[in-house]
Amino acid sequence: MAVKMRLQRKGRRKRPFYHIVVADGRAPRDGRFIERLGSYNPMTKPATIEIDRDKAFDWLQKGAQPTDTVRAILRFKGVYYKRHLMRGVAKGALTEEQAEAKYQEWIDAKESKIAARFEQTAAERADLLAKLSGTPPPPPPAPEPEEEEAPAEEAEAAEASAEGETEAAAEETPAEEPAAEEPATEATTEEEKKED
Repeated sequence: MAVKMRLQRKGRRKRPFYHIVVADGRAPRDGRFIERLGSYNPMTKPATIEIDRDKAFDWLQKGAQPTDTVRAILRFKGVYYKRHLMRGVAKGALTEEQAEAKYQEWIDAKESKIAARFEQTAAERADLLAKLSGTPPPPPPAPEPEEEEAPAEEAEAAEASAEGETEAAAEETPAEEPAAEEPATEATTEEEKKED
């Protein structure tokens, strides 16, 4: 009897939800199963995965073959990492305590990453809802001006450049006035042509 670890589809149309089960390979997809290991909801962001790691590890040790999706889920949840560490224990490279410590450290790091992703998604959703409701976002904190004492030479150079900019702006203004008059003359000539 070929035992497989696979997904069993639940949920309504266009809203899938899956149970992770151990079943006979000959049984139908949503049919009879041996044991339920957990659940997988791909509709949330990030996907919600709940699985009993110890049961999944035991079934892997007994020879159950996971499907590709379940294999990815088991990798993501650390079941394959535990299997790797236990092979090291069997070969004598690690002790049982060292393997458990490494495994627990890996699980803690992974869970903190997942929690951070959930928080980020919640913050993005709150921002979206705030934009949709029309409430303005809170103003960003104003940067504190840095007051540094500049030497007298730098202050004089700044004043001179400011005077030069005002003179340049004054020179540019008369040049712009004739340009404004030209489109008006073109418009009058078009009006005269229409009258003829």
